[in-house]
Amino acid sequence: MTDGVLPLALSQGDPAGIGPDIALQAWLRRGEVGLPPFLYIGDLAVLQIRARQLELDVPVIEANAAQASAVFDHAIPVHNTPTGVDVLAGKPHISNARGTIAAVETAVSLCLSGEVRAVVTNPIAKSVLYEAGFGFPGHTEFLADLATRATGQACMPVMMLAGPKLKAVPVTIHIPIKDVPAALTEALIVDTCRIVARDLAARFGLASPRLAVAGLNPHAGEGGAIGHEDDEIIHPAIRMLRDEGIDVFGPLPADTMFHDDARGRYDVAICMYHDQALIPAKALGFDDSVNVTLGLPFIRTSPDHGTAFGLAATGHAKETSLIAALQMADGMSQAQGVSS
Repeated sequence: MTDGVLPLALSQGDPAGIGPDIALQAWLRRGEVGLPPFLYIGDLAVLQIRARQLELDVPVIEANAAQASAVFDHAIPVHNTPTGVDVLAGKPHISNARGTIAAVETAVSLCLSGEVRAVVTNPIAKSVLYEAGFGFPGHTEFLADLATRATGQACMPVMMLAGPKLKAVPVTIHIPIKDVPAALTEALIVDTCRIVARDLAARFGLASPRLAVAGLNPHAGEGGAIGHEDDEIIHPAIRMLRDEGIDVFGPLPADTMFHDDARGRYDVAICMYHDQALIPAKALGFDDSVNVTLGLPFIRTSPDHGTAFGLAATGHAKETSLIAALQMADGMSQAQGVSS
């Protein structure tokens, strides 16, 4: 029984994508995988239609956060957030954008008010949101803005891909490779590592997390022979972090950081750009890795995949990463002491 436990908030993502599918499929496996109760934030009618399209016997009931855990054993509790338009599975449309955004806003509001204990977000389609005037580079920046507006305190979100075999953080994220050296600063590396160390301690139960920092250039610059950023930017940042008592080492050649023996030396890899972190993270755990946002005043996780419009309502979408995201949010909230 899950009655009496604060639920997680699960936003629908783009309703034309696989968010509704994997929510339904994850709920069906709730007993098998010990799924924590969640409150689905999205269009109730879309979820019901998707269940019929997938021929899944899943009851869907409108409920609020206080009712969600009691409902969860026998139905998916839904905080109804209507899109106001017909949603066609696999057909992204600008008219769905408002419902996508509203679901995220509601999930964050419920979490900040203490009605749910964490936010789990299904995938959004940024191109659709951009067309509708969405003013943020992505989900993460939007969440940080919502947090800042609600609390009055600026926060720096940090993206981490976390799987059973590797946790990896990119210091720079969605920028072209040619812009990475200019964007990479000592302050950015220091601030990122501080947030990672703090949140791994508070939310993952690691008293003194070990941070391995990758170099930017091949062979970590080869003593300046292959670029100067490793010696002039990354190494001073590591020195400063060590002086603060953070267990951090590097810069390391990225090509030797991710084999089995090397990963045993650290708890998280701090990487200099998007693919340096995400390629090994997804190669080592494509179906069960989780996108975690550190640095926010609430817990947020997400599956590590996109909307997969081509799989919506086909029965071929995999719920594995969503289950991992829900379980990780559950574990993080318990580590932080926010479980009921």
